[in-house]
Amino acid sequence: MSLGQRLARLAAHLQDPRKVAAFQRLCGVEGPSGWAGAEQRGPVANGGPAGGQEHPTGNGAVPGAAGSPRRWRRRPRRNSLTEEEDGSQEFATRSRFLYYLFSLGTELGNELFYILFFPFCIWNVDAWLGRRLIIIWVWVMYLGQCTKDVIRWPRPASPPVVKLEVFYNSEYSMPSTHAMSGTAIPLALLLLSYGRWQYPLVFGLILAFCWCSLVCCSRIYMGMHSILDVIAGFLYAILILVIFHPLVDLIDNFNLTYKYAPLIIISLHLALGIFSFTLDTWSTSRGDTAQILGCGAGVACGSHVSHTLGLQLDPAPHSLPLSLSSLTVAVFGKAILRLLLGVIVLLLTKVAMKRATIPLACRVFRIPQGDVRRARQRMEVELPYRYITYGTVGFSLMVVVPGLFHFIGLS
Repeated sequence: MSLGQRLARLAAHLQDPRKVAAFQRLCGVEGPSGWAGAEQRGPVANGGPAGGQEHPTGNGAVPGAAGSPRRWRRRPRRNSLTEEEDGSQEFATRSRFLYYLFSLGTELGNELFYILFFPFCIWNVDAWLGRRLIIIWVWVMYLGQCTKDVIRWPRPASPPVVKLEVFYNSEYSMPSTHAMSGTAIPLALLLLSYGRWQYPLVFGLILAFCWCSLVCCSRIYMGMHSILDVIAGFLYAILILVIFHPLVDLIDNFNLTYKYAPLIIISLHLALGIFSFTLDTWSTSRGDTAQILGCGAGVACGSHVSHTLGLQLDPAPHSLPLSLSSLTVAVFGKAILRLLLGVIVLLLTKVAMKRATIPLACRVFRIPQGDVRRARQRMEVELPYRYITYGTVGFSLMVVVPGLFHFIGLS
């Protein structure tokens, strides 16, 4: 057997949805057949509720027979654009710890994490580091989303895989952008901070390993990706890091100092967003990519303005390396206050821009506003809404919120 044949055989083995289902069973996940059989109706074999009944809360504990493990019945996690008729079904978990652990892992690649992590890093730790992390994150996610729409591999088949979430079920599968983000961010954090900050290298390596492993394993646990998707995402992120890490200083300096940087940044990100999509059907991929590009453009333009106004000055080279100051109650309290106040401003900005841009885009392109969810799936609405909204959020992250901190004495 040739090397090519062996690699093809290994790839097929790693892409097999039965491997994902086996990992889920090992972690205590059960699909509908785990309750009463695929088509059976009536009492469940382990003494739980009837197969056709739903727990009043949709997320309750179901007692088993004597000696059998307790199961928790749940519904798949969804977002506001997910079709209710997507075919997803209830599932059960035998381990609440693993469910919440891997839910945390998958959240490390979702918007909630980004809107907490990047602002905390920029406002409380090191703006220099935060800007560079965002640059790498934007390119990793953009290239990952575009690659998905070129390869167009479907999600793992269900059954046998149990879908624990359907946030991104409409997207293609290869590569896993969660795995890419979960690899690129901790590794970039280590590469950029070690030597600039004083801390043990082993601590950074352990953090990067645990972070990456948790995110990658969570995507298999959630039934969203095959093992091959995750491995490909991991390797793809490393490749992008190898290429972009040497360029990140050049890009950041350009964003900060070049006179026409905002015009070039906005034009480039708009062009990437408009000409990158060849979708054969709607998916969350297009909107998420526009959201990432808008955020990246807003942060880059905001960095330029912030640098010009002197709102966030980087430490002088002679003060490096930086040391981690002792964590006092006052320092911790001030950091949390900055985070809470700043994130509230960002969320209010997001809500205000969303409410303004969606109706405006509908009026401009004469799209009915009766069904907002359907309207948001139209490219004419989705791209300007996402790009403008998250561009404004990114700009606020770098300019509006730091200016507010200066005004109220929280800098």
